Amino acid sequence: MEIYQAVAGDVKDIYKLIKFYADKEVVLPRTYLSLYQHLQCLHVMKEKDEILGVAGLHVLGQDLAEVRSLVVAPHHSGKGIGRQLVEQMMKEAEKLQISRVISLTYETEFFKKCGFEIVSRDSLPEKVWIDCMTCPKFDCCDEVAMMKYVESL
Repeated sequence: MEIYQAVAGDVKDIYKLIKFYADKEVVLPRTYLSLYQHLQCLHVMKEKDEILGVAGLHVLGQDLAEVRSLVVAPHHSGKGIGRQLVEQMMKEAEKLQISRVISLTYETEFFKKCGFEIVSRDSLPEKVWIDCMTCPKFDCCDEVAMMKYVESL
């Protein structure tokens, strides 16, 4: 199992995996267009040609990025794939010299195990202005904001 930069040929499988969890309201849905437009932000863990997990790192500002669309194939959960993808996103943030990485999530225990801490959404105006204003959950968001500082910066 290795983590790769996603390529256009991965998008259909990424879409299906995200849709599986979006239908359960665990993550926000993504369109094919959104996945293609943000392809350079996405990483996949593969074994042979099967995508076992996906995560995206989206830059929101000078010192802030977000882990998005972190999902693991249901038959591969509990194998450390999610943690490895988060670690890869932290490495990507370090390469980009981004000092803070956030996630808006329902999976608070998972992100705590990855070193994230709960923060107020009010402390993340970049996120609110860039994404939250157009989100269908804006008035009733129940996701928890979490943040981790990039250790080497």
